[in-house]
Order: sequence, then structure tokens, then C-alpha cells
Amino acid sequence: MEPADAADDPACADVTVRLPADVDGQPRRWTDAQATGAWGDPAAVLLTCGIAPPGPTTDRCITIGGVDWLVDESESPRFRLTTYGRTPAVEVYLDNEVVSPNEVLDAVSIAVGTLPQTGACTDPEGLEPDA
Repeated sequence: MEPADAADDPACADVTVRLPADVDGQPRRWTDAQATGAWGDPAAVLLTCGIAPPGPTTDRCITIGGVDWLVDESESPRFRLTTYGRTPAVEVYLDNEVVSPNEVLDAVSIAVGTLPQTGACTDPEGLEPDA
């Protein structure tokens, strides 16, 4: 694994020390890249803290464990989930055939929820159309 550009942000250290010992039955593995986590053998879940926060998007956004996540299923069955409205941002890359995305995100949300919240998902159904 490679560390993200902002892996040395102290907020990422707070996340890393709180990561769970296992997620959805997959034990945590050692990583030598700062502000990262991995679970499973072979790794079914990879977590990287310190990525650039995403800007406004029309991508699907879900909330699990009080944390908003953008969902990228373009590499299905591998999903890329990125925090939305947290600085620095966290990316979770997982194999949906081995683990449940909801279980994984729920397990890491306590750690990721320590990151400062700067925004949140909005419901596009509730937005007013331009006049």
C-alpha cells in the first residue's frame, strides 16, 4: 500500500489507532504505509486515510454509522467508498464477494467518525429545481 498525500495529518493518526481488529470476520493485517489499514488474507479490505476530500458530486452517497460515504461500484465486485464531508478524507476499497460493504463501513465508522466533519450528503429529491 502507498500512503496518501496527507497521511501525516494528525487526524489520520487518530483514525489509525482506533481501527478495529477485524471487520466482517476478516482479521486486521500489518501495513507499512502510514495511515492505512488492511483486513483479510488475501486482503479483502484496504483503508487509506489522508486522501483529498471529494468536492460536490452526483455520485450515490450513503450514511453508515454517522459517516457519509460516496459509493463507486465501477470496478464491481470491488467497491471504492470515500468519506464525504470529512477532512482529511478516507478511502475504503473492498471486495464485495468476500465482505459486506455495510458491515465494513459500520466497523470502521467509529474510527473514521473522529475526523472533522465539514459537510454532509444531501438528498437530491429534496433540492429545489432551478427557477
